[in-house]
Amino acid sequence: MSTPDPDDPTMTRPRARLGQSQPEVEESTTSREKLRRRRGPADSGESVARPPREDKQRQRAEQMAQAQQPRRRGPSLPSITIPRITLPAEVSQSLTGARRVIGDRLAPVTERTRPWWSPVATALRWVSALGWTIAGLGVLAWWLGARYQWVELTMVAAGCLALVLACVVLAQGRTRVRIETVVDPRRVTVGDPATGRIDIENEGKVPLLPIVVELPVGRSDARFTMPSLRSGEVHEEIFVVPTQRRGVIPVGPARTVQGDPFGLVRRVLHWTDQTELFVHPRTIPLDSHAHGLLRDLEGQSTQDISSSDLAFHALREYEPGDDLRHVHWRSSAKTGVLMVRQFLDTRRAHLAVVVDTTGWVYRDGDEGVELAIEVAASLIVRSIMDDQDGTVVCNDQQASRTTAPLLLDTLSRAMVGPVDLFASVAEAAALAPDASVAAVVTGSGRPFVESQRALGQFGPEVARLVIVVDRGTKPSVQQVAGLTVLTIGELVDLRRVLVSGVAA
Repeated sequence: MSTPDPDDPTMTRPRARLGQSQPEVEESTTSREKLRRRRGPADSGESVARPPREDKQRQRAEQMAQAQQPRRRGPSLPSITIPRITLPAEVSQSLTGARRVIGDRLAPVTERTRPWWSPVATALRWVSALGWTIAGLGVLAWWLGARYQWVELTMVAAGCLALVLACVVLAQGRTRVRIETVVDPRRVTVGDPATGRIDIENEGKVPLLPIVVELPVGRSDARFTMPSLRSGEVHEEIFVVPTQRRGVIPVGPARTVQGDPFGLVRRVLHWTDQTELFVHPRTIPLDSHAHGLLRDLEGQSTQDISSSDLAFHALREYEPGDDLRHVHWRSSAKTGVLMVRQFLDTRRAHLAVVVDTTGWVYRDGDEGVELAIEVAASLIVRSIMDDQDGTVVCNDQQASRTTAPLLLDTLSRAMVGPVDLFASVAEAAALAPDASVAAVVTGSGRPFVESQRALGQFGPEVARLVIVVDRGTKPSVQQVAGLTVLTIGELVDLRRVLVSGVAA
């Protein structure tokens, strides 16, 4: 009897019985794993047992792989590109010429028939969207009633059309009134009260029925219901203009509204022109010459030689064409040669201010831009009060060598938005080539290199300032690369930093 080979794959090993030692079980398991590695799961014909945890991990990995794979879409319809139809140049020119000829031929006819069709067109413009809807409903009901012999629809149609026609008739008539709007004052500072008055007078010979007067004020409309007025009677209404923010507030034009209670017809007549109310930025009073300009009235001396000025420089020999009034006779008598005085050009003190209106360079966005505009307004007002020239560039607005109210009007019109600082400073340099002080008001988010590069467009003889607006920081003064950097957190800090940093 032969001994069975333990490595023979055809041999069937007995299962481990109860009480069998653990090493024999491990040896049997090891032999089975060796057999599976030698033959493979596919050859052995039996499934490979895996732990439940490995099966869950494998299923989760397969689900993640399927989720990452793009979903298959159904068959898409083929795209059809319709070619753009272009007419030949000769055909388009012919059509344009034909329209022009027809328009020229019909122009005389249009002018002759204007008295007939103009009132009709005007009355049609009075009808509101609701009125056109009811008129269209009446026409549709009329057509359906006539087609299907439906008497009720015919009555509905007659009622709709009669209602629209009656409303048009009610809006007719000549209104003889005089309306006047007064806004006083026309220039206020942010937060100051601003009121206006509207007067309406009945210039007709018969009493005026109550009418509605609308007055646009900024983005809203003020509505006044005027009472019945006798002939020659005047009624007055007061309105308040909001001035919480800097800007230009349009007031008017005043218009009267006539129509019906249903709102089917609305006849609007304009009686006044539009008036602008300027809301100036807030300013802080500064000390005289606190912004670093000269204290005298003669101006600032330059290195340019001049034949006639106030700053004496030297003497030179007389040349043909020199003014004899500048001959220095005492020196001429000593030297025996005519000597004339030579001067240095002086320039009048001129302040040029550029405001950076880019919101993201300020810590608090648009509020920081408003503070920067207030700083520029304070500098400009102080400069003009000292009888000196001023130039301001703020986004798309600029003004130079004008009065303080007009400069503040310019700042009121300025919009908040991104701006090219280099281009703005270049524009200021072109407007004020004789500037003695140039200032850039910007935020803490603007790199210093950009401000330095922008102010480099002014000459070296110009005093250059960089005023950094950063709310919540302490005021400070620094000298960096030939520039004076002033940092302020509030408008009241401007006076202190100017006196301590620039005037010194």
